[in-house]
Amino acid sequence: MGRVFLTHIGTGTRCFNCKECSTNLTSREELISTRFTGATGRAFLFSRAVNLYYTEVQERQMLTGRHMVRDVWCVNCNSKLGWVYEFATDDSQRYKEGRVILERQLITEEETFKDAVIAQQSDDTN
Repeated sequence: MGRVFLTHIGTGTRCFNCKECSTNLTSREELISTRFTGATGRAFLFSRAVNLYYTEVQERQMLTGRHMVRDVWCVNCNSKLGWVYEFATDDSQRYKEGRVILERQLITEEETFKDAVIAQQSDDTN
């Protein structure tokens, strides 16, 4: 087994990471909505995420109708984190296609280096 190659999506923004291993997944700039529900409670919809692997497509009945989805897992520690929408049968739900749901209980939100520097500069001027 070789090394796992990881991508970092966010520079200068708050980032969302895997709660288990802190692998970078996405950034605040990719966040579309915080009004979703997953198996563990609140879930967030993102336009894209990295460092994930996907299961085979499954048909699933959800609160908003029938969807074709793939579960998403952290590529580094194999923790299940949410799902990606492949296809929505209802036209009003098509905006979700290709978007990623990450469950809030399974991820953390952290400052990036640039955010920390700006916060430090702000503290220094006060």
